[in-house]
Amino acid sequence: MKKFFKEFKDFAMRGNVVDMAAGIIIGSAFGKIVSSLVADVIMPAIGLLIGGVNFSELVITLKPAVGDVAAVTLNYGIFIQTIFDFIIIAFCIFMMIKALNRFIHKKNTEESASAPLPEPSDEVKLLTQIRDLLEKEK
Repeated sequence: MKKFFKEFKDFAMRGNVVDMAAGIIIGSAFGKIVSSLVADVIMPAIGLLIGGVNFSELVITLKPAVGDVAAVTLNYGIFIQTIFDFIIIAFCIFMMIKALNRFIHKKNTEESASAPLPEPSDEVKLLTQIRDLLEKEK
């Protein structure tokens, strides 16, 4: 039983797992920010531009309310808002990954340009000599 808990602890404390957990937490918070941006800023502006439509109120009533029983509705306005959330989040993540890749590529290029080329091994030198001799024989 101790071995099981030790293996679990080693797994849970591995760098990738901790990094992934931090990414999920930050992503969740970022998602809330984007959802608020879409719901509170973008969608009201779009609704105003197309005639004062409030997207959260766009519904199709399948069965009207009867007494204490609530109406059955398809809330397609909320679905449209969720699609906008997804598009904005996907675009932001795309831009962040693009910037990160550019930074990593720039860093790798700088490191490789400044580092001197290592001396070839003895095997490589020998193979180069053999290649050169074979080319002379042609």
